[in-house]
Amino acid sequence: MGFVHFIINLLKDPRSAIASWIAMGTIPTLGFIFLIVFIETGVVFFPFLPGDSLLFAAGFFAAQGDSGLPLMALLPVVWIAPILGDQSNYFIGHFFGRRIIASGKVKAMTPERLEKTEQMIEKWGPLAVFLGRFFPFIRTFMPFISGISGMRWSRFTPFSILGGLTWSTLFTLLGFFFGGIPAVQKHFELVIVLILVISLLPTIIGLIKARAGKKKGGSAKPAAHAK
Repeated sequence: MGFVHFIINLLKDPRSAIASWIAMGTIPTLGFIFLIVFIETGVVFFPFLPGDSLLFAAGFFAAQGDSGLPLMALLPVVWIAPILGDQSNYFIGHFFGRRIIASGKVKAMTPERLEKTEQMIEKWGPLAVFLGRFFPFIRTFMPFISGISGMRWSRFTPFSILGGLTWSTLFTLLGFFFGGIPAVQKHFELVIVLILVISLLPTIIGLIKARAGKKKGGSAKPAAHAK
């Protein structure tokens, strides 16, 4: 229950969560940030963790000179965590992926999300690994599906590293440079929600399109049969 409570608080208010970590010291704070980003990326069972908003909130605290969270210490942590996470998830998919999917234990891995991830890989090849980094849920599934699909590790890794570095740097620096704006501070929770909505929007649109396509396909078959 303690872990569940920890995750719920993190999802509700990442800024307050990081503030409570900072009270423990810089090293524990960096450790928690590393752990959350690593788990979101590296363990297929946790695609719902708030990577984008956590990085933004961490960048915000790094901009506060007396926060005890220096940017030069934070950046290496948020660079390494998604790179190692992707490697972990790739090999989990490679060795155990088929059994995990067959078990049905990953409830978030719906057929629609799997299909969208596979379509990205089919269309873009290893470039999909880079692009998928910017979409919640898909960034967790992408290395996992890449491992299942048989994408070579040597093709997967360069795009994984580039995606991890770009994504983590972008959201951390957004928090660092814009988190101190009075309007952002006043409506911090709203900004976090907007970040989540904007980052989820492509995934939601893709799911709607996939369902609409299936409905059209389903309605077309009876019409053809009636002829």
